[in-house]
Formats: sequence, structure tokens, C-alpha cells
Amino acid sequence: MGSNLGDRKFFCQRALWALKKLPGVYLIKWSSLYLTPPVGFSSDRYFYNLVAEIKTSLSPWALLFSLWQIELANGRKRTGKVTDRSLDLDILLYEGATFDSKLLSLPHQKLHERSFVLIPLVELLPHEKHPILNKTYEELLAKRPPSEKRAIKILGPLCLE
Repeated sequence: MGSNLGDRKFFCQRALWALKKLPGVYLIKWSSLYLTPPVGFSSDRYFYNLVAEIKTSLSPWALLFSLWQIELANGRKRTGKVTDRSLDLDILLYEGATFDSKLLSLPHQKLHERSFVLIPLVELLPHEKHPILNKTYEELLAKRPPSEKRAIKILGPLCLE
């Protein structure tokens, strides 16, 4: 999850609380909070990012639509363009599932190309393997450019208070 508009920490906390309350979802743990530059578009607003691990009885599609509802409830505007946003929630992985569609790809198509995803993912699941690339997230992170990794700063744990 990430936020680069408004009270970024608050939006991330609200998203975690919403996940805790979501029927069919059990929030297991989440990574530290990270300050990350925008990727894929130009902005001077840095993101707060983290990765959460959940267990769910929801299908990937039901989970995706629930995440969209959480985003909307937190002021997310979907314009069709990649731009600044109050809250962005993505499904990175789903029990080793692999498929690709216009709205949802599992694993997330760019997971292995983004240090801002890999760094918190390594914090949670360092030895787990990417279901298609068959490399650990630590191995994938090691292949990212050092300058990209240096641009990401750990802010510390995010408490749900």
C-alpha cells in the first residue's frame, strides 16, 4: 500500500484498520513504513509505502474490489492516469496464484522491478520465492540498482493507534 497525498501515515493506518475489519480477511502482519520516491510518473510528493500480509477467504477478485472500496473511502480518485493519490492498494501475491488479466495480474506484474515493493516484502518474507521467477525476494532485490535502493528510507514501524 502507498500514499503520497495528505496525511500519508494516517491513510496507511486507516487502510490497515479497514483490512482488519474486512469480513473474510485476517491481517497477519505488516512491514515497516518506508519513504519512497514516485515511480512511473513525475511528482515531487514522496510516498509512504508498506506491505501487509493477510489470510483471506475472499477470491482474488472479491479482494480486489474490496481494496478499491477502501481506496474510494479514503479519497482515492481513479482517473485512468498514474498520478498522486491518497491511497493505493495492490494485491502483490495470492497463495502462489499466477494469472494475467486487464484488471488483475498475479503475481503483480512489476513486483520484481520495484525496490519500493521488494524492500518491505523482504522484511516480511525474505526467503519466499516469486511464483514465476523462482527466485527469493532477497535475490530479486539484490538485482535492483543501488541508487534505486538508496532512495528508499525506512521510517520505522507503523502502529495502529
